[in-house]
Amino acid sequence: MGTDVVVVYAKEEPPESWDAAVFLAGPTPRDPEVASWRPRAVAELRARWSSGRLVVFVPEHRHDRYDNYQDQVDWEERCLHLSDEVVFYVPRVLDTMPAFTTNVEWGMWHDSGRVVFGAPPDAPKNDYLRHYAEKFEVPTAADLPGTIACALDRIGPGAPRSGGEREVPLLIWHTAEFQQWYRAQRTAGAALRGARVMWRCGNHWGLHVSVAVPGEDRVKDSEVIVGRPDISAVLLYRPGATLDETLIVLVREFRSAATTADGCVHELPGGSGPADPVDRALAELAEETGLELARDRLRPHGDRQVNAIMSTHRAHLFAAEITAPEVERLRAGGSHGVAAAGERTCVEVATYGQIRRDGLVDWATLGMIAQVVGGMDPPGR
Repeated sequence: MGTDVVVVYAKEEPPESWDAAVFLAGPTPRDPEVASWRPRAVAELRARWSSGRLVVFVPEHRHDRYDNYQDQVDWEERCLHLSDEVVFYVPRVLDTMPAFTTNVEWGMWHDSGRVVFGAPPDAPKNDYLRHYAEKFEVPTAADLPGTIACALDRIGPGAPRSGGEREVPLLIWHTAEFQQWYRAQRTAGAALRGARVMWRCGNHWGLHVSVAVPGEDRVKDSEVIVGRPDISAVLLYRPGATLDETLIVLVREFRSAATTADGCVHELPGGSGPADPVDRALAELAEETGLELARDRLRPHGDRQVNAIMSTHRAHLFAAEITAPEVERLRAGGSHGVAAAGERTCVEVATYGQIRRDGLVDWATLGMIAQVVGGMDPPGR
């Protein structure tokens, strides 16, 4: 694969495709007699980039200084959001490169997950910036080559993107959650026209997307999609004399988003993680209920999206019929969960009839329960 480094200066139009994009944030000299640090940064990027097309956004004019401040600000905002990494190099000099604007940009981007920070050790007034770099585990360096190396290490080989795909940064583009959603959209004939990262917290993120709707000759651009890892859920049940008397095992846990009377969710044991869905189901079941099951006792019931109007994740549903002694053991159990992760769960055993009548679970959980027990024949039939 060939290499190509394209430099886009202030107010110039970005190309239609690339493998990675970098924004060179930091102070611009006020005095035309003072040399900018950015040509050296571009030279470092050219020397180190090894595959595909790298776009470098330089917020300086190719030939002169700013001719329209608002247009400059708009261009910078657009290209910052287009970038996979924002390189903050701050060789601050108080009289010629005070970096006042840089301070503001750093405050907006330091916790984005796609910044690196560098500054000479003797550059003044950078302690506050370094503090937040350390707090948010931002890669740092003491010179320009080191700062550029930090950015390229995070980018790796990049990924080819064009059109609206360019607006999805690599830290989201490479996630299984995004790719699962995007494959489904492309299979349906939809086209991504644009995206904007609204927030990111660990492996959860929100994207404001613009999507061309297949067969409808329109673009839908009013929605935010939430990406998070898929979950595995386990339905433990004990058949009763009737369907409504069938026993269902739930876990109760406080959740901040709950609007229930007790502030808790009542749901199937389960959770998310990097493991195989079956392994994840068994591990979560043990953590949240204390019951360890052999792998061959779980029956798969497929996977479906849980909240299709907002979240892209899917639930992998498993079920197991349990014995009367296991029911009693679960009823007698105390609290469970992973305390270090802020998780505390309590086991509840309720009948299917109670769950339906009392509104004990949300609609998604009720649907998973119905998927397993709703079609069962009562005993003796």
